[in-house]
Amino acid sequence: MQRADLADFLRHRREAIRPAEVGLADGPRRRTAGLRREEVAMLAGMSVDYVVRLEQGRSSQPSTQMLGALARALRLSDDERDHLFHLAGHRPPPADGVARLARAGLVRMLDLLGDTPALVLSDLGEVLAQNRASHLLTGDHTGFSGDRRYVVYRWFTDPATRAVCPPDEQEHQARQIVADLRATAGRRSADPVVAGLVDRLQAASADFRRLWAEHEVAVRRAARKTLLHPRVGRLLLDCETLVTPDQRQQLLVLTPADTETRERLDLLRVLGIEDFPMKATGTPER
Repeated sequence: MQRADLADFLRHRREAIRPAEVGLADGPRRRTAGLRREEVAMLAGMSVDYVVRLEQGRSSQPSTQMLGALARALRLSDDERDHLFHLAGHRPPPADGVARLARAGLVRMLDLLGDTPALVLSDLGEVLAQNRASHLLTGDHTGFSGDRRYVVYRWFTDPATRAVCPPDEQEHQARQIVADLRATAGRRSADPVVAGLVDRLQAASADFRRLWAEHEVAVRRAARKTLLHPRVGRLLLDCETLVTPDQRQQLLVLTPADTETRERLDLLRVLGIEDFPMKATGTPER
């Protein structure tokens, strides 16, 4: 761990970001154009004290999870992110397998989308980053661990995840999720991460085994779906998926499909976040 260089790098990257780039107001009392340490801590989900100690070269070695959070908060490019990992004494995330850190360009797009709910997902359906509008709509889905990171695993093992989808749409949704996983498994046929996930799903869910055996394949690009929200009711959403060239990450954008849904989303922005029931379970399956 190169503490002095790490501290210097983090300070310079923090000072180089304008608040508007991460969805924060500039405000009249700012003494610098960059972010405050408190704002980096908020964006990264860590304590201000730890950010201070990192920038002063007094911290313990940060975990790879903390480095990933800092890379997202500071909107680091892929090269800058890898440099951050090297300075902290860690090997950067591998280029192969599941990309566990959202690409910097996609994170910037989340900021630019503003009040439009949007998420960055891996090709296995792990939520890597969300904007505030997405948090309001579905809760925070970046903190899962183990197999629960994956949309498909939660769908087939946690009834509460399916509860956000109307009962008459659940079979269609399940088929879409499995068909998309089948397409990913085909592209990554030698990847033990994908094979292991499929094996564990077949062991955990008879419903998954049934659908997997049908060999349906379909990469989802766009869809219209209904979300049952506990605070504002039924929402009809158009879901548009933009895929990176290597097909390992996706930007999912959710827009209202009718006037009623638009009005309810406006109401949700006014209500804000208050003990959202789906925080630990639900997600807007693509």
